[in-house]
Amino acid sequence: MEPQPLKSNIVLILDYGSQYTHLITRRIRSLSIFSLCISGTSSLKSITELNPSVIILSGGPHSVHSPDAPSFPDGFVEYVEKNGIFVLGICYGLQLIVQKLGGKVAIGEKQEYGRMVIEVVKDCGELYGGKSIGDKQAVWMSHGDEAVSLPEGFEVVARSEQGAVAAVENHRRRFYGLQYHPEVTHSPKGMETLRHFLLDICGVEAGWKMEDVMEEEIKVIRGMVGPQDHVICALSGGVDSTVAATLVHKAIGERLHCIFVDNGLLRYKEQERVMETFEKDLHLPVTCVDASVQFLSELKGVMDPEKKRKIIGKEFISVFDAFAHDLQQKLGKRPTYLVQGTLYPDVIESCPPPGSGKTHSHTIKSHHNVGGLPKDMKLKLIEPLKLLFKDEVRELGKILDVPVTFLKRHPFPGPGLAVRIPGDVTQGNALEILRQVDEIFIQAIKDAGIYDHIWQAFAVFLPVKTTGVQGDQRTHSNAVALRAVTSQDGMTADWYYFEHKFLDDVSRKICNSVRGVNRVCLDITSKPPSTIEWE
Repeated sequence: MEPQPLKSNIVLILDYGSQYTHLITRRIRSLSIFSLCISGTSSLKSITELNPSVIILSGGPHSVHSPDAPSFPDGFVEYVEKNGIFVLGICYGLQLIVQKLGGKVAIGEKQEYGRMVIEVVKDCGELYGGKSIGDKQAVWMSHGDEAVSLPEGFEVVARSEQGAVAAVENHRRRFYGLQYHPEVTHSPKGMETLRHFLLDICGVEAGWKMEDVMEEEIKVIRGMVGPQDHVICALSGGVDSTVAATLVHKAIGERLHCIFVDNGLLRYKEQERVMETFEKDLHLPVTCVDASVQFLSELKGVMDPEKKRKIIGKEFISVFDAFAHDLQQKLGKRPTYLVQGTLYPDVIESCPPPGSGKTHSHTIKSHHNVGGLPKDMKLKLIEPLKLLFKDEVRELGKILDVPVTFLKRHPFPGPGLAVRIPGDVTQGNALEILRQVDEIFIQAIKDAGIYDHIWQAFAVFLPVKTTGVQGDQRTHSNAVALRAVTSQDGMTADWYYFEHKFLDDVSRKICNSVRGVNRVCLDITSKPPSTIEWE
């Protein structure tokens, strides 16, 4: 393999299934360095095509001793050494390096999980910027195996208080390893270590900025869409589709045709509010299609959440195809592309984890922009935001002059209220009850001045009847749940801590205002173990 004369400035992360892998991507991007995450079992060709300057091997739940343990491809070590690429292994990644390069990994005498203290045991080690022997720091561990014998040329830089190897390096071969997770906030000096490794050891340039992303995406869109091609953009009224539409409109102008579909699964008065904003603030030509009967008839009686998502994805494409056909009659040319506001977390969550023994892994959910699309779709996809996280999309939106009111909107799922009504969405008047409850909850949050402190808030209709007493009469009515979470990118989240008086007021207002509800519950589960949405 011939050396490549000029490496890109990409930090490539090979994902081996750690719940923290996405955080590595986020932390590196926060340093103004572009990073990408791909499967740890990707082919060597996939890796070489990206031509990275640094490769990080993530943690994971596997043991390197398992016969089906995921690993980097054959030829990987030769490739990185011949091309002078720096490699950092984190947790499982460190053990993979040790084992594959001739060392030994064994089951640890004492497993290390959670907060631990490590100590530098080598003067002038590169990983810690020349810190002296005895320097200590708290880190977050999560491993049962440990490196007991290092490959030739490797040195131990730090150990845990229990004596386990915590950091290793081989300066000559450009291989480094950390047995802990520097990317999590529980490792207070973890960002300092990552910054030092990337900027000082690897010499990566911290010059990635959103203006560059915008210009690059515009070039990509113009290169993809022919000078006579027309494009359809599905607008939901949320941040993602709005920024995507604005970006594509900037690239191709009037050849973009926007459509807003009322699928019968929207929030309270969403159609009127969204259409008014599109016309007044965004000045985008948008056609509103009411397809609620079409969607709800197909969803009637469907209980399985994955099937619901697939049906909704299929019906959306059916509507888009019909819209494209109408445009063809008007323009004399059929639109070729469909724009979607798919984000990076959507792509990650719709991809299988390595080591699952499956070609496609355990699915957290088929995302409406990824997993729900039929194979025979006639429109080609344009997904200009698919490498960005939500906060990055908002930053891009500011550059594109998208109204702040849009950029601050809480995320709303593509399948709409269908994922907030477990089971059959057409049961009774569940949709109407949910819309009213959700409106009361969100308005109360806005009135309390805490809307911008919350990543996402919504109500859920529970498919259960509970006993209550209302107006001196015994009732057997519906229960609803309220959910509000804080997050940076939607990949992990914690539930929002409301004041008791706020919850008391909201609960009373819901039960007094919404006929058919006699019980209000609060979801206090983080992600993980739960997803943000209920389905």
